[in-house]
Amino acid sequence: MSRTPPGHRAAYRYFQDVTTRWKDNDAFGHVNNVEYFSYFDTAVTYFEVKHAGIELPHGAIRCLVVEVICRYHKSVAFPDLLTVGLRVAHIGKSSVRYELGIFREGEDDAAAEGHFIHVFVDAATQRPVPIPPDVRANLQGYAVTN
Repeated sequence: MSRTPPGHRAAYRYFQDVTTRWKDNDAFGHVNNVEYFSYFDTAVTYFEVKHAGIELPHGAIRCLVVEVICRYHKSVAFPDLLTVGLRVAHIGKSSVRYELGIFREGEDDAAAEGHFIHVFVDAATQRPVPIPPDVRANLQGYAVTN
């Protein structure tokens, strides 16, 4: 089975800097695999609050993670400075799929890539609701076609 090559920084529409922390490293001397999901979550949440118009954490609508995956291309380690690239790959009725890439400072090939799916839910009932029109319009500004 052939492996998908790493994506490039230019394929992403939004970028969020994150820093590795000493505690992120594991016994093998590189960032433990679970920490990448934290980097994804940080970038997505910051994007939603600052650029998509989602009122977290006290708004009437919340976003719940229903799926997240990560493919690892090469290791990163503390004290690497990282950038998470984000693009909106699909906007559904009540969900959005973000595709993400993690890049070391100064590198154009992703060290890791994955996706993160949020479902919009009513804060009180936790049931899916349509993405609000203003949020949908903001998301479309970062959308790509595959």
